Amino acid sequence: MKNFILSVCLFGFVSSGFGQELANAPKAFGPIPTQKQIDWQEMEFYAFVHFSLNTFTNKEWGYGDESPDLFNPTNLDVRQWARIVKNAGMKGIILVAKHHDGFCLWPSAYTERSVKNSPWKDGKGDLVKELAEACREYDLKLGLYLSPWDRNHSEYGKPEYITYFRNQLKELLTNYGDVFEMWFDGANGGDGYYGGANETRKINSLTYYNWDDTYKLIYSIAPKTLVWGVGPSEARWIGNEEGRAGKTNWSLLRQKDELAGKVHYTEFMSGHEDGEKWVPGEADVSIRPGWFYHSVEDDKVRPLDEMVDIYYESIGRNATLLLNLPVDKRGLVHENDEARLKELVAVIKADFKKELLAGTNVQASNTRGNSSDFGPQNLIDGNKNTYWATDDKVKQASVEFTFKKPIPLNRLLLQEYIKLGQRIKSFSVEANVNGQWKTIANETTIGYKRILRFDRVTASALRINILDAKAGFVISEIQAYNAPTFVKEPQIFRDKNGLVTIKSEDGNAVYYSLDGKNPSVKSELYKKPFVYSKAVEIKAIARNEKEKVNSAIKTAKYGVSKEKWNIVSVSSGDQKSAERIIDGNPVTDWGFGNEKDKLPQTIIIDMGEELEIKGFTYMPQQVGNNLNLISNYEFETSLDNNTWTKQSEGEFSNIKHNPIEQIKSFAAVKARFLRFTATAGVGKSQSVSIAEIGVVE
Repeated sequence: MKNFILSVCLFGFVSSGFGQELANAPKAFGPIPTQKQIDWQEMEFYAFVHFSLNTFTNKEWGYGDESPDLFNPTNLDVRQWARIVKNAGMKGIILVAKHHDGFCLWPSAYTERSVKNSPWKDGKGDLVKELAEACREYDLKLGLYLSPWDRNHSEYGKPEYITYFRNQLKELLTNYGDVFEMWFDGANGGDGYYGGANETRKINSLTYYNWDDTYKLIYSIAPKTLVWGVGPSEARWIGNEEGRAGKTNWSLLRQKDELAGKVHYTEFMSGHEDGEKWVPGEADVSIRPGWFYHSVEDDKVRPLDEMVDIYYESIGRNATLLLNLPVDKRGLVHENDEARLKELVAVIKADFKKELLAGTNVQASNTRGNSSDFGPQNLIDGNKNTYWATDDKVKQASVEFTFKKPIPLNRLLLQEYIKLGQRIKSFSVEANVNGQWKTIANETTIGYKRILRFDRVTASALRINILDAKAGFVISEIQAYNAPTFVKEPQIFRDKNGLVTIKSEDGNAVYYSLDGKNPSVKSELYKKPFVYSKAVEIKAIARNEKEKVNSAIKTAKYGVSKEKWNIVSVSSGDQKSAERIIDGNPVTDWGFGNEKDKLPQTIIIDMGEELEIKGFTYMPQQVGNNLNLISNYEFETSLDNNTWTKQSEGEFSNIKHNPIEQIKSFAAVKARFLRFTATAGVGKSQSVSIAEIGVVE
């Protein structure tokens, strides 16, 4: 096998032209990708950067009335972004050049709402230009996000706005060099400032922007740019903001149906086996709960084991991975985010350190025309442009790799030769263990890349069985690895009464600390649940004692326990059941409001003592398909349950697609009683639910 470059294995193969077509080569079957789409898929892993006025207002979605004077990073360094992205093996950066609030990170000639009217660099800065230069310096590709929705623009919803939108597209696509991806968000229309109108404007996102003409404009200016999102796009959203594709993932989509409004976004996770167009999936996710930076999330960076799962369930499931790095008020990627990214890269590099199929004896049950040009040896030659192919009508076949001696393995990577289409519908994997064949995986699609994780087996041979395919199939690569044992972080729970429980997988030992120090094997060994009612930062590690391997550190912060908390009153529903929202368990929830008792609906909580608080938290329902999410709220405090002061009101932005704990901060205030009002539900639902209400101390 040719020399295998690790970084290339992780995030794409070195590009080269496809080899000369051989006699009797298979023909393309079904929809196939363009070269632009192939180049895009081979990027595999790239960064998202959310950084704008929202960073300084502590919002996820700005309303559109925020002053440009607020945009003033103290130490902006786009080269730091590029360095971190490059070191992580990512291939590009997509910058949110304009979010829904309409503020532009470049000095647009068509609006005053941009960096040219901010204190940053005395209004002479151009963040898009700086990032484009940094990307060229670090050999990264530049992508741009331009929100079709603009909550600031007075003409949004009218035909005149489309001219404005397209003029800004022209600026971005002509002034900053090549743009590998233009990203259009699906959030379109709703309430906003709209030049002072302060109203709700609804549009039909399928027709308002005249996407056909908008796309023609883009391609006339920038034919190399791939367009993602709404309209007749060349790549699709994966259907969630968790960075995970479905186990079955076709790169095909019934796009005609989608453009007619007949496809629900949840179908994007798996695509369509009978899709008429090649529209591969992009899995987007933030390294933190939110997309924009919030200081309260500094200790809420996604756990390492979750990040590893995301890698395997995006890139490892025939999608690309777009990982968001929310830049902070300084204008830098936060240290915690960088550290977690380094940990992720270290795990993935270790998992794919040594390929195991090179040098094995490989045989297949069928080879196209019995020709060596299409033989199974092409699977292990390190060349993405050669492939094992079967005869046209053969939809079932096996390939077997025999080792010189039994070896341990627990990872398998497969790739179809997607230039000729995606064909495989199902396959299984068998390992020969002690002379007996053992099935270790049963899966469906492969596509550009599929990576399987399974329990370690020591095998003398490995067999891959293609069980069903649309046509004779073409597979370009099969690789196997023996990844190191990975120990998942322990899970920490504390109930209303302060009882702390720590759980680990596979009976691994747990060591913890209560003083904020990083735990080690010299720290306290967890033996059984214990009570700790004070405010505390608990840190814990799980340890596989047999292999002497530790997990990453799990951190959980708690304020004073809720043992003194009680529900004073509810405006509808059962008051006793409402105790679930203060039981410390995010799995339990309580619903209130209905078509008879319509929103707004209110609940009053007595904390049992006077506390100084700096904000509140709302944990949405976490279990079920219909989460009954609250979209808008009011939050008030009182010392006596008579005189109330409103501390916060507004919306839980983007909660529909990212139903995570919502944290709202305000100036420190002393309070004993809390009054939370749900003023609106997602999708105008009158039934809403709460898993947990808490405070920020």
